[in-house]
Parts: sequence; C-alpha cells; structure tokens
Amino acid sequence: MLTESSVVNSNRNPGMDRAEIERALETAFGVTKVIWLKGVKGKDITDFHVDCIARFIAPGKVIVGRPGANYDANDIWSQASDEAKQVLESSTDAQGRKLEIIELPDPNYNRIRGTQKEFLASYVNFYVANSAVFVSQFGDAQADRNAQNILAKAFPDRKIIALNTDVISSGGGGIHCATRERP
Repeated sequence: MLTESSVVNSNRNPGMDRAEIERALETAFGVTKVIWLKGVKGKDITDFHVDCIARFIAPGKVIVGRPGANYDANDIWSQASDEAKQVLESSTDAQGRKLEIIELPDPNYNRIRGTQKEFLASYVNFYVANSAVFVSQFGDAQADRNAQNILAKAFPDRKIIALNTDVISSGGGGIHCATRERP
C-alpha cells in the first residue's frame, strides 16, 4: 500500500509515475501488487504517508485509521480516510484475497495534548515488536483505551504498550516513523 500523494511526488521520486514506481518496487523488493491510496498532498510534512492511514497486520488483514469523535466529515483528513477505506474494501491482496478491514478511530482532536500544526495523532502509526505492539497515547483517555483494545484484539499474542509520543508527534511523526520493524 502506498499513498500517491507521498510517493508520486517530486520531493521523493522526481519524474516517476505510478507505473515506474511499481516497476522499481518489483525490481528492488519483488513486489507483485501495489494498492494505491490517494492521500493528501501538501497539507502535512509527509504528504500523508501510508503508515498513518493503513497498515497490513497479517496476510489479507488491514488496519485503517478512521476519524475520531467530533470530526468534520468535510475535513480533508476525514475524506482521505473515507477514500482509503473505500479503495481497500474493493481491493485484494497479492494472493487475490479480499481484505479484512479493522477500523481504528483517531482521538478526538479537542481532547489531545498536542496542539501544534504538524501534530500527528494517528494510532495506526504503531510499532510491532517481537512480543509487543507500541502505540501512541494522546491524552484522550477514552480514545486511547479504545485504540489499545482494538490492537489487543488484532494482536492477541502481543502485549499492547501505550507511550506518550508528543515530542515525535509534534513534528508530524509517530512511533512507526521513528522506528522500522523488519518482516
């Protein structure tokens, strides 16, 4: 999965279109299928990296970030989430399996600690370790608990560890942005 806004972008892959990027991924990593999400260009520091909206957690199983409480349906981020969910609902994985989608609502932005313009409040930007999943907590106690419960069901063999990531989030990043697991 990739967001077009981030990857088909002159600041990352100058002069390359989707087909060229797919060929490069196939050559470098053996990728046989790419699911493209539109994303949001020019509104955040990353141009909406995919790891803030959708993540594969198992073959054929995807977690999708959704608007939290008190959201505006006309907001560009809500619209990007709706678009991503629609694309994923009609997509299959590389083996042709229909995707199982798990929704993971964002916090209520009126209840989080972070107020900076670039603050990233996405639970989807979690980090999977050998025996744990590290997820941000943003100060919206109800949403933080809900996210931890959803991840506990999605990863029943791992402990869910919530961390205050306000420093990373205030720069537009998250746990997954700052770390990278190896498959």
